[in-house]
Amino acid sequence: MARLRAVFIIVGFLVITLLGMPVQWLLIKLRSPTARTFPWRYHRLVAALFGIHITVIGKPVTGEGVLMVANHTSWADIIIFSAATPLSFVSKAEVARWPLFGSLARLQRSVFVERTRRSATGETRDVIRERLLAGDTLLLFPEGTSHDGNTVLPFKSALLGAAEARLAGGQHVKVQPVSTAFTGLHGLPMGRENRPLFAWYGDMEMVPHLWEALLAGPLDVVVQFHEPLSLDVMDRKTLAARAEQIVRNGQAQALAGRI
Repeated sequence: MARLRAVFIIVGFLVITLLGMPVQWLLIKLRSPTARTFPWRYHRLVAALFGIHITVIGKPVTGEGVLMVANHTSWADIIIFSAATPLSFVSKAEVARWPLFGSLARLQRSVFVERTRRSATGETRDVIRERLLAGDTLLLFPEGTSHDGNTVLPFKSALLGAAEARLAGGQHVKVQPVSTAFTGLHGLPMGRENRPLFAWYGDMEMVPHLWEALLAGPLDVVVQFHEPLSLDVMDRKTLAARAEQIVRNGQAQALAGRI
């Protein structure tokens, strides 16, 4: 039964994706405002198909450019965050070269970071700044890598310099910490030993891991949008440390069932 369910999900995902890709491509070409929200609607459908039940706490900043920073656990984070609010990602450049998933990332208007070139950081920061000033919501994973979902790694501050951009009123762009936690499996509390079923990190191969995750069953996730921070009142490194602590606390509370 689990294998039949997994096959159904994969077939459904491919059908939905292949139908949606040309729609988003056309929206981007026409410079339609809907190009920002279509991926959100698509990922809400994909989350339902995959059996990812998302509980959202707090409210995302809307109506202006905002840089969101979040912990990173799995390939499922793309579905989860995209289903929670309309946004684009700041992603490593390798993703753009992945079959299918690279095309999806480009269609979601992701910003790609070339980590092998030191000079690329400044270039990427400028691109992020321009997108924020244009009113986009971008999500950055400051840990720089994914992990087992039981903790939060130190946040790197390099790309947070993009939040130095100032909006029309003179204030810096807001930086909103967002925490996510994998909390349940089949509607029951999930223990530490089960998170690697969904957490994708290290040298795990994506396709086999995706298959095992689908076999494991429905997943419960908590996404919490915390109060935004700003470089108006702190420097970049302090902001990174503050955001890291907020996200760590949010994840810990969700894993303990306290929110």
